[in-house]
Amino acid sequence: MNPVFRDLKTSIFETMSLRARELGAVNLGQGFPESDGFEDVRRAAAEALIDQSNQYPPMRGLMELRQAVADFYGRTQNLNLDAADNVLITSGATEAICAALLSLITPGDEVVVFEPMYDAYIPLIERAGGVPKIVQLKPPHWRFDDEDLKAVFSDKTKLVMITTPNNPTTHALTRDELESLGRFCAQYDAVVISDEVWENVVFEQPHLSVLHIDSLKDRALKIGSAGKLFALTGWKVGFVCGPQALIEQVARAHQFITFTTPPNLQYGVAYGLGLPAERFDEAREELRIARGYMTTRLSDAGFEILPAGGSYFLNIDLTPLNLKMDGLAFAHHALETCGVATIPLQAFCPTGRELPILRLCFAKSLTTLDKGIEGLIRAAATAKT
Repeated sequence: MNPVFRDLKTSIFETMSLRARELGAVNLGQGFPESDGFEDVRRAAAEALIDQSNQYPPMRGLMELRQAVADFYGRTQNLNLDAADNVLITSGATEAICAALLSLITPGDEVVVFEPMYDAYIPLIERAGGVPKIVQLKPPHWRFDDEDLKAVFSDKTKLVMITTPNNPTTHALTRDELESLGRFCAQYDAVVISDEVWENVVFEQPHLSVLHIDSLKDRALKIGSAGKLFALTGWKVGFVCGPQALIEQVARAHQFITFTTPPNLQYGVAYGLGLPAERFDEAREELRIARGYMTTRLSDAGFEILPAGGSYFLNIDLTPLNLKMDGLAFAHHALETCGVATIPLQAFCPTGRELPILRLCFAKSLTTLDKGIEGLIRAAATAKT
């Protein structure tokens, strides 16, 4: 058995969600909305299932969808993408990440990553033969600087993996951070994979993509997700955008991973990307209201809330509560005794460091949020005794 996967435990997302279902608990852990996404996008996919071909679509994605992706990013982010050369469709963003890592890493290459991070990164990097070089970001702002980059870049650095906005920290990388990264990547001839699946859930400023940065746009891949754009997380339709040479390289791996993506879902996503901007604004505003509601209620109950810049999540720092357990133990306590599932940030730290911080998903109804918050209040009270 391959040692990278042999010793991996079941992800904490699956563990907590499965236990939440068993207990009938409120699930504020895994990042999926309580509603079932854009209904007209679902209907477009349903109609395509009957009216369009269900045989193999092109390996790189239906041209209708690739053009829709290019047009969408042109309208919303002022990016100039050619649908034929600069866009690839994958079976979800995680497959896009996998294909990018497998196609760009040669065994022994060093890959710069930033902790806390999405838990798929390290296993996929190591399976591709890469050597992770980890920058440990610190709360509450989770920023890096030149000194952090100097500590991890070397002549062996070939790749950098970033997430903006970040899951789980919610931090959206600033122009200064991206330009600093661009200087280092140019010096060491490194490529950037930018996981931008939360790009349409940025609250305080417009999304800043890696492809907006002059020093990075020719050496970077931007990864997006229809699941996050339309609150359809089970669809697993991803986009990879970037310079032609990098897209062609990723496509070579993609063709031997999933090869393609269900055509009816591609038609549905193509339809959705053509919707007016107001539809996306409305969806974002609903999330903004839920974020504000959860923030106010938790703050009033004495929890310390960390800045929440983007994504479905906000984080609470448990340190001021003076609990008698660490974050992981508290998460299990809250689930087992008070009926609310959360995710401790130490689950996003492959170095094993302990962070007394919990990630909460606010993409829920206010009724569900109330139940989850009441459970957290009870959990905090009982954890002190």
